[in-house]
Amino acid sequence: MPYPPDDWPTTTLPAFEAAWAAAQQGEEAGNDFDLRIRRAFFGQGRNIGRREVLTTLAREANLDMARFERDFADPEAERAVRQEATIGREQFQVHGTPTVMLADGTRLHWPIAYPKIRHLKVVGVSPLPCWGAGCDEPTRDLFRRALSATAP
Repeated sequence: MPYPPDDWPTTTLPAFEAAWAAAQQGEEAGNDFDLRIRRAFFGQGRNIGRREVLTTLAREANLDMARFERDFADPEAERAVRQEATIGREQFQVHGTPTVMLADGTRLHWPIAYPKIRHLKVVGVSPLPCWGAGCDEPTRDLFRRALSATAP
């Protein structure tokens, strides 16, 4: 769904903090909540920069709301997210989401248009390699490669 013109997220930091808070309730809860955030942003046009949207998603995920709200408000959430971002940027050269990497550090390129960034500013966007259903098979291939690389 498209975003309303006046409701595009100006930051995704709250979404990462909320995902961290959900993960404090266990790996399964964290993964489920993370997927809900991605669906909200990429598929439903919901502003994941707004705390009330994230709280609604937490309720929809049946999280322990008292614990979620406490962990979401904890300054440790932002500290943990910023620390992970620093590791991703410095150690793995991750500059945005989605970034899919194999355990050996190989980066798999999602079939999307990537921004060209100079001095922390977007200066252009790469050509769109596919769109709509035309991206289904490249996306499947990306996940097949990722899953086969992690198979025992």
